[in-house]
Amino acid sequence: MPAPTLLPAIDGLPVPRGPFSQGVIAGGRCLYVSGQGPYEPSLQAFARGDIATQTWLTLECIDRVLRAAGTDRSRVVSCRVYLQPLDQQTFAAMNTAYEAFFGAHKPSRTTIGAQLLQIDVEIDCVAVLD
Repeated sequence: MPAPTLLPAIDGLPVPRGPFSQGVIAGGRCLYVSGQGPYEPSLQAFARGDIATQTWLTLECIDRVLRAAGTDRSRVVSCRVYLQPLDQQTFAAMNTAYEAFFGAHKPSRTTIGAQLLQIDVEIDCVAVLD
């Protein structure tokens, strides 16, 4: 099995503030996308809007990582959503944006209530490569 490949810096995403990569390709077949937040490239900052807006911006960041690895959202097999606070309103708002992003494609998903810093939504995922 080939060694994992770390994706280089990706346009439209913040430089990681810690010792991690935005994405890692393992075994040449799976892309692991690190947790992304609602980063707004035009502002070069994270956005603190409503949950639906933060979810959409977060998913657009995931899309940038997917494209950098040569794949797209239709190849995502699993997502973890971290949401603050986790209640019926925030879950519904996140779910609406999430469904609009993925459309008929329905990867497995876990939603977790979390204490996040400076954001209210973080999402990571795994995608299968061709």
